Amino acid sequence: MKKIIILGAGLVGKAIALDLNNNHQVTSADFNPEPLKDLKSKGVNVLNTDLKSKNNLIKAVKDFDLVIGAVPGHMGFETIKNVIEAGKNMVDISFMPEDPSTLNNSALKKGLTIVTDCGVAPGMSNIILGFHNNRMKVDRFECLVGGLPVVREWPWEYKAVFSPIDVIEEYTRPARYVENGSLITREALSDAELIHFDEVGTLESWNSDGLRSLIQTMKVPNMIEKTLRYPGTIQYLKVLRESGFFSYDETEVNGVKIRPIDLTAKLLFPEWKLKPGEEDYTIMRITIEGEHNNKPKTFIYNLLDKYEKTSSTISMARTTGYTCNAVANLILNNNFSEKGVIYPEKAGEDTDNFRAILKYLWERGVNYQITEK
Repeated sequence: MKKIIILGAGLVGKAIALDLNNNHQVTSADFNPEPLKDLKSKGVNVLNTDLKSKNNLIKAVKDFDLVIGAVPGHMGFETIKNVIEAGKNMVDISFMPEDPSTLNNSALKKGLTIVTDCGVAPGMSNIILGFHNNRMKVDRFECLVGGLPVVREWPWEYKAVFSPIDVIEEYTRPARYVENGSLITREALSDAELIHFDEVGTLESWNSDGLRSLIQTMKVPNMIEKTLRYPGTIQYLKVLRESGFFSYDETEVNGVKIRPIDLTAKLLFPEWKLKPGEEDYTIMRITIEGEHNNKPKTFIYNLLDKYEKTSSTISMARTTGYTCNAVANLILNNNFSEKGVIYPEKAGEDTDNFRAILKYLWERGVNYQITEK
């Protein structure tokens, strides 16, 4: 039995902790005592500490075999940096704006394995492409992905399982994709289109910056990721963005300087917060086209995962958290030991590891339906 510490006890961090606690000795750490109370009642060890403090964090992780990062994106980079200084292996799900590869040399010097962006997308999408890219000549990769509430409630028709600022990043961060071997950068929310899914109906998609490390690690001439939401979402998001509500530049109101993004996040948090028992679903469609043995080949991965009623676990926490845990178990079992700052696509290259990840997810009801053409 290994000792694991999870940094962050939000909705995803909670799901990670409860799942791993079935087979390992788990401690969940967070600054907020409220979510820790619930985890403690379910048999998880807890630690109430300020994870923004370097000294606190290094002290917190020193006795553990593996660290899992589930903090908000704006804390992700410094958290990984401090975990590396503490000399611990790590799997991280934070969607940070910084480039974690700049920490690669530090991780290598200490002989550490640090897997970043290890959620659903980025994360499982990378793992799937990593597997196929190692076995065929891939010409095109497309990932359509979204997490949505089952019940559409005006005006937002959306609920967030991550911090609102992290979600808003998707609406402001320029979107990068690869077309005919060239890197293209467009504004977020661009190239909107309506896409039909038999299971949930028609959804709206737009360019988002979810390719992340794939742009550097994959020599695939056409790659794109698009976010999925209910139709009509783009219009009001563009209005808010263009009106300055997502700006990080301070503005003065009655003599007080504030960032509009902070006010917007404060107002949206109660509106976007999932109510107890409120159901969500995760939908993802990955298409990989190319050649295998000089013949055209297409693989399509479809995922429709739903809120798990028995354990009251939201779908986005399941699809994100269980992918993270599957990779964590590979490291704990010495089946993945590549050193440095590693991206999920690397974990998918080995056939046994890829199958182990799919099996781990399947055992927890996260089923990727694979079509081969």
